[in-house]
Amino acid sequence: MNELGYIRVAAASPEVRPADVDFNISEIKRLISDAADKGSDIVLFPELSVTGYTCADLFFQQNLIEKTESALKELAVFSSDKKIAIVVGAPLRAANRLYNCAVVITGGKIIGAVPKIHLPNYNEFYEKRWFTEGSRCESGCRLDSDLTFISRNTLFEIAGARIGIEICEDLWVPAPPSCEMAMNGAEIILNLSATNELAGKHNYLIDLIAQQSARCRCSYVYSSAGLGESSTDLVFSGNCIIAENGTILGESERFIMKDKMIIRDVDIEMLRNDRVKHSTFSDSANGSYDIIMTDFAGCRTASMNQHEQNGILRHISSHPFTDGDPHRFRERCSEISSIQAWGLAQRLRAINCKKTVIGISGGLDSTLALLVTVKAYDMLGIDRSGITAITMPGFGTTKRTRSNATCLMELLGVTMLEIPIGEAVIQHFNAIGHDPELHDATYENAQARERTQILMDMANKTGGIVIGTGDLSELALGWCTYNGDQMSMYGVNASVPKTLVKYLVEGYADTTDNPKIRKVLLDIIDTPISPELLPAAKDDSIEQKTEDLVGPYELHDFFLHGMLRNSFSPSKIFRLACVAFSGVYDADVIRHWLKIFYRRFFSQQFKRSCMPDGMKVGSVCLSPRGDWRMPSDASSSMWLNEIENL
Repeated sequence: MNELGYIRVAAASPEVRPADVDFNISEIKRLISDAADKGSDIVLFPELSVTGYTCADLFFQQNLIEKTESALKELAVFSSDKKIAIVVGAPLRAANRLYNCAVVITGGKIIGAVPKIHLPNYNEFYEKRWFTEGSRCESGCRLDSDLTFISRNTLFEIAGARIGIEICEDLWVPAPPSCEMAMNGAEIILNLSATNELAGKHNYLIDLIAQQSARCRCSYVYSSAGLGESSTDLVFSGNCIIAENGTILGESERFIMKDKMIIRDVDIEMLRNDRVKHSTFSDSANGSYDIIMTDFAGCRTASMNQHEQNGILRHISSHPFTDGDPHRFRERCSEISSIQAWGLAQRLRAINCKKTVIGISGGLDSTLALLVTVKAYDMLGIDRSGITAITMPGFGTTKRTRSNATCLMELLGVTMLEIPIGEAVIQHFNAIGHDPELHDATYENAQARERTQILMDMANKTGGIVIGTGDLSELALGWCTYNGDQMSMYGVNASVPKTLVKYLVEGYADTTDNPKIRKVLLDIIDTPISPELLPAAKDDSIEQKTEDLVGPYELHDFFLHGMLRNSFSPSKIFRLACVAFSGVYDADVIRHWLKIFYRRFFSQQFKRSCMPDGMKVGSVCLSPRGDWRMPSDASSSMWLNEIENL
């Protein structure tokens, strides 16, 4: 395992010739060398890859079994100078029974073998004709050849990670062995398979592997028989698939006339953090598994160049909150906005309220909040006029944002109000003795609190509730005014980070049938993010740009995801950010804003400790009643010191 907590795994599907062990071993060796040269810690081959899966009654031939045993010894010798762990499939004899096994080899030794537990004996499969179920194999049973031993309740310690092995059908049964393996510590599940191709089966297989990796909170590495297997009755295309905690990291192309191999880095540290956080994960662990320790520590322990994209063989998304299948963009936006709207609709229904008040600035957050509120009213069948949308121009409001706010309210058919705050704020400055020319925190926060006072009082007047517009990124950074825009009666954006806010507004623009609404939304998306609390420039452009002050939101959302979702250290977040944003931000810039992120995250917890209600829509939130509980006076020194030493 390297310093990022990664292990590099390879899934390979070589060309085979049924019953031609010499040919098969030569192809396996070639792919082992290739995987080792590419820095793989483990390479997995398909079920019965030493002999070929489709040997049928040839498995009863003594010379084929003996040839297999000698070939495994040959493979062990071959592995002695290869810094890699090898897992191949082979038929093995023990106690006058034949088992379909996965054989683990590394450092010149055959470490052990694991039998297939569930043997398919239906439709095109009749494995019970040749093999004995692994459940009938005594733990630690010696092979007839004394080559090694077979053990069904065994995990392997390889390169610093716990490895569990199941074979093909084991995955497809109601209670796969990998579930119990994972609960007893297996972090990577290897599956040696020989899955034939049928119409529609591949998509089911992909879903099955992704779901099993999610259920077991593990990495799942799958290698299936392919080129060269007999096509007498079946077709095998050689699927190689690597998944991690519900996500497919990579899969090979099907139906190509050559061997296949995919290599990915799997994040063991992330999996361990996730298992610790989800306390129910190991509740059913029974401790009945033996752990076989290997001498192999992994070949990728050296430091990696933090600036090299090619140093990591996995996709590092620069926008983890929005990264997904682009073909499902509309579906994903619709789902998230529906969760937001449903939460608000449920709240309005529960309190028997048909009136809401919302402040509209012409910026992204208030735009999304208004769109969500409109959708909630439509769900409830309530007239949109019950939404009182108020624009409150202040000292920094520009014509662009004011116009967009007004146009959007008109187009959505809500009740519109414009209440300028300038005179009230000046009166307040006079009352407290503040110089209006001093553009400090008092100058800015007085405007935010005046707006909140207007919204709250209008809610009292109309018998409604104030809809909060602040987002998750602002809460993380504390970029909100305490008892100002930090406060509302229900926050629909509370768990939506800034990058996702933009994504969702784009989704609304993409799906609306009204070209005027689309035009306004697209202009709002293009408007610089700003609280507009400082006077505008002479040309009426926005002078106060949030990202100039607190840093790029795409960086902060990346930091937030790494810290909150994955519990990564600052150094790991920094290293990953350097990869994800290569060519966009240099290391010094990333380091600077990472320090700002941690400093603000710790110092601004008091604002999150008294957050109003608001639904969770994604994998993380900062509600003190939800994902995040933290003392407001916690020390940040350990995290900041680590950043200083980067």
